[in-house]
Amino acid sequence: MKKNLKISEFTFIGMTCALVMSIRNIPDVAATGWTMLSFMLIAVIFYALPISMIAGEYSGMYPGETGGMEAWNSNALSSKWGFVTSWLLWVQMFPGMVMISSALSPLIAIVVGKPELGQNNMFTFVTIIIVYWFVTLLNFKFDMAKIGGQIGVWLGVYIPMIAMLLLGIVATIKVGLMPNSVLGQFEAAKLIPDTADLKVFQYLAPIMFIFTGIEMSAVHANRLKDPVKGFFKGLMIALVFIFILNIGNAIMVSNIVPAGKMELDNIAQSIALYCKVLGIPTIMVNIFSLMVIMGVLVQLSAWSVGPSMTITSSARRGLYPPKFNFWKTNSHGISTSVVLTQAVIISIFAGFYLLIPGVNNAFLMLVNATSVLYSTAYVIMAIGIIELREKSPDLDRPFSLGSNTRAKFIVGVLLFAIVGSIILTLVYSSMYNAIAVIVISLVLFTIPFIINKQVKPEWKTKVDQYLSNAK
Repeated sequence: MKKNLKISEFTFIGMTCALVMSIRNIPDVAATGWTMLSFMLIAVIFYALPISMIAGEYSGMYPGETGGMEAWNSNALSSKWGFVTSWLLWVQMFPGMVMISSALSPLIAIVVGKPELGQNNMFTFVTIIIVYWFVTLLNFKFDMAKIGGQIGVWLGVYIPMIAMLLLGIVATIKVGLMPNSVLGQFEAAKLIPDTADLKVFQYLAPIMFIFTGIEMSAVHANRLKDPVKGFFKGLMIALVFIFILNIGNAIMVSNIVPAGKMELDNIAQSIALYCKVLGIPTIMVNIFSLMVIMGVLVQLSAWSVGPSMTITSSARRGLYPPKFNFWKTNSHGISTSVVLTQAVIISIFAGFYLLIPGVNNAFLMLVNATSVLYSTAYVIMAIGIIELREKSPDLDRPFSLGSNTRAKFIVGVLLFAIVGSIILTLVYSSMYNAIAVIVISLVLFTIPFIINKQVKPEWKTKVDQYLSNAK
């Protein structure tokens, strides 16, 4: 009997939310005060929605394709651009994994009873190195994606988010709107950025970054019982839910944290303040921190493997020198060479915490670098959808964007949002951070073109021979 792979709209909504929901982003949103409402609306309407719609059209044209953006861009543009996309999705991990690992630093500091260490650059650096190499070694011995995928999501996302929201609501009811908090008293004028303090724009790209990865929801669209209606309906419900949950939590957090005291990498900062207001024993903060630590460790183990597999796939197509051994995998299907390479590079990126004064500044730089790299892949995807409409107009498009004019408008909106957010973020960041983001992005974007230019036919021949001998 053929297995029924159909899913309900409710399941699709849950899968879409799971792709992008994260407690780590709450402080970034909260740091903008009342402006968070306009920034989140911009992120949903001009970024997440166009990405999802474009991905939907791709997914409808290639329903059996499992490669996601890499495969879509290969089909739309060329194999070279597919290779560049897979590279970008891999290298965005370098600053991204450092950023995620750094969020554990203040949590570990709380658990060991030394919360002041959470804002110490050296402690953060050492934590990142130990944590990332620990999860790297775990992946050599165990299939962590299979073992802890759902556990990590529940411990690291769902339970902490619900706990944070409930505590925040109760604390806010008790204290009301605090005038000296990051949020302050409500004024309609605060919904748009204050012209006297445009540095708030440095948070725009990190807020948009919340929705990176949402394009993968389109891969499941064809499994819906009513794909065309169900996809767009489910997508809209998921985006509204993500918006409400992020805004709800961020408002509570920004209302409890004193102005100028937001710790971007400290998820537990607001929990400690909630407990203080409500008279809850501080052991609750330790339990919360330990739970998130366990959840994020499991998630890190799974996340560190996913993008590396695209590099292994590219290596087996002869796109990397065979001597790198990126084509070779262990019993869990993981390339030891790729995972070790990324661990070494991520360790180097962790050094930014020693070079940049202040944990918040280093954290923002890493978020922005990750955002730029991932968004570059989206730019390629957006250009590809227009190119594909011109060269293959007869392809079946069950999730069509509509006419070519409408498709170009949607692509234009996305490109405007990406370019605009990056420019505003860089202009209103510190000069040091802006230069670091630009240099990192340009170097990592250039490398795949250099590698692609050096590709030789014998690379594929040698890899095929190695794989044949290994059987």
